[in-house]
Amino acid sequence: MATVRKVLGQVVPAAPNTDIDLYTVPGATDTVVSTIVVANQAGAAATFIIKVRVAGAASVAKQQIASAVSIAANSTISFTLGITLAATDVITVQATAVTVSFNAFGQENT
Repeated sequence: MATVRKVLGQVVPAAPNTDIDLYTVPGATDTVVSTIVVANQAGAAATFIIKVRVAGAASVAKQQIASAVSIAANSTISFTLGITLAATDVITVQATAVTVSFNAFGQENT
């Protein structure tokens, strides 16, 4: 089994309060997400949501691992998680502002 530690995904939502996929686990792969970093790059506070959608299932509230979390202006929040994901699982994010960026770091196993 090959292991690659890497940046899994980086996104900024294109519109407020709209889901965008941060990372999708490739086929024949499992992944350990070690950290998700959320940065608010604006002078106003915002909120955000992070979801884990098993096998890319439709987006519903029960998938939220961070729900309506407040992030202050010009600040960063890091989540050290150790989430294990299977092939086709998806991390989806959204924010109330287009100035909030999301970065996921971890390990893919093939």
